[in-house]
Amino acid sequence: MKFGGTSVGTPQRMKEVTKLVTKSAEPVFVVLSAMSGTTNSLVEISDYLYKKNPDGANEVINRLEQKYAKHVAELYTSQEQKDKTAEFLKSEFNYLRSFTKELFTSFEEKSIVAQGEMMSTNMVANYMQEQGISVVLLNALDFMRTDKNSEPDPVYIKEKLTALLQEHEGAQVFITQGFICRNAYGEVDNLQRGGSDYTASLIGAAIGAEEIQIWTDIDGMHNNDPRVVDKTEPVHQLHFEEAAELAYFGAKILHPTCVQPAKYAGIPVRLLNTMDPDAQGTTISNQTEYGKIKAVAAKDNITAIKIKSSRMLLATGFLRKVFEIFESYQTPIDMVCTSEVGVSMSIDNSSHLGEIVDELKKYGTVTVDTNMCIICVVGDLDWSNIGFETLALDAMKDIPVRMVSYGGSNYNISFLIREEDKKRALQNLSNTIFNKK
Repeated sequence: MKFGGTSVGTPQRMKEVTKLVTKSAEPVFVVLSAMSGTTNSLVEISDYLYKKNPDGANEVINRLEQKYAKHVAELYTSQEQKDKTAEFLKSEFNYLRSFTKELFTSFEEKSIVAQGEMMSTNMVANYMQEQGISVVLLNALDFMRTDKNSEPDPVYIKEKLTALLQEHEGAQVFITQGFICRNAYGEVDNLQRGGSDYTASLIGAAIGAEEIQIWTDIDGMHNNDPRVVDKTEPVHQLHFEEAAELAYFGAKILHPTCVQPAKYAGIPVRLLNTMDPDAQGTTISNQTEYGKIKAVAAKDNITAIKIKSSRMLLATGFLRKVFEIFESYQTPIDMVCTSEVGVSMSIDNSSHLGEIVDELKKYGTVTVDTNMCIICVVGDLDWSNIGFETLALDAMKDIPVRMVSYGGSNYNISFLIREEDKKRALQNLSNTIFNKK
């Protein structure tokens, strides 16, 4: 069970999490994020230290310490746990203060940012102890490790975790920190992409969990963006590929890479709502619901680049040269469409746009469209399902479409449109596909 920052954001929420965790008759492994707002404060402290302003850093540390002292007073009833937690937090904040006296680099920043999860897990574990629950607090830095390519090391994680679980056999609840890890050189680091969700997925795969539950403050993935479109509904079942497409194209509830360990281990992932624990949420598994369009997502801040060249006609190696330019500037491509004399691509990172365009001009005429948006329709879109792509195209009939991508996967058809047309496109797709009744 993984709980995000808002789920452990107040003493009351920590108590609710404890209730949810202890509902299970089976042993439970719990991954916690830092309390909401804490990581931002830790980043702010680091920022002051980079700028050699220890006074600014100490001010933020003091403010954060006061906030935590208030939480301790509210969370515990026994003086013993109040004193124990207060003592631990005092050492944490003194540790943060120790950085104001030294040289500050990105290594120190990673150590500072890791403390948010250390504090939240300690507070919840102490509260569970107070409630008489058999709980073991494991330090993620003892088993969560990345390799020299900054990718998680599943063999190491499984080996270390198995040993730790055997050591504490019989415990009802295991708690650890999300997001943080050690790198191949033993330094404190973090998992970057997907953070705590990634931790939960890696642990679930390593221990062969029955299921992985990601608890947030909304009831699963919706079939469209509820901030933009009326009458959206949660999607109850998704294939891993469908969830990855939606996550990549804008569904913020999940990071596209974080479910991969669960997918390969064949463990279902459930997205559930801490504010409404009885809601069905979304189950993501290797099962496909045939003949259904599931959801629509949008990705903003897209730039389209078209390169036209009569020399491209029958020229081998042309596409390789074009893609190598994007690779040299570490700029991933979202969509690609080719014709006999040209190729159009979309990117979501325009930080090297000028240099990329300059290089592309060696091979043809280049045009750039900015302020674009990708609309992605996800479901069982196998090409043998007659009429499904027509349904999506029909919804877009009044909207100028710059590019269409279909056939790259069995789960997705994507449209590149202007950002100003996004709201209309999303609403049209909802009306045509989901609200036909």
